[in-house]
Amino acid sequence: VQLQASGGGLVQAGGSLRLSCAASGRTFRKYAMGWFRQAPGKEREFVAGIPWSGGSGFYADSVKGRFTISRENGKNTVYLQMNSLKPDDTAVYYCATPGDEYTYGRWNYWGQGTQVTVSS
Repeated sequence: VQLQASGGGLVQAGGSLRLSCAASGRTFRKYAMGWFRQAPGKEREFVAGIPWSGGSGFYADSVKGRFTISRENGKNTVYLQMNSLKPDDTAVYYCATPGDEYTYGRWNYWGQGTQVTVSS
């Protein structure tokens, strides 16, 4: 399983970015996907997740209403649309997926991360 995250960058507070994570190596539509982030000096934290079945997803309270996770099974890709960005959103963002199909919450595979920096 390989996960390739992209789309990070430098943005001003209040701006938007869209992260992408392309998955390969297995049948994408059978697996949940998630986004996590790690800021300097802090532990990695959950940001958003979406089950194999799609839907509106699950979110950390800190990003609810500002971030949207979605998936495009035809492209084996999960997205994280980030709006109204704040300096506190600055972190390396990672995508992840479980090892087992049709499960959620046990994140066994991780992408390489993409840096998001929000300036004030």
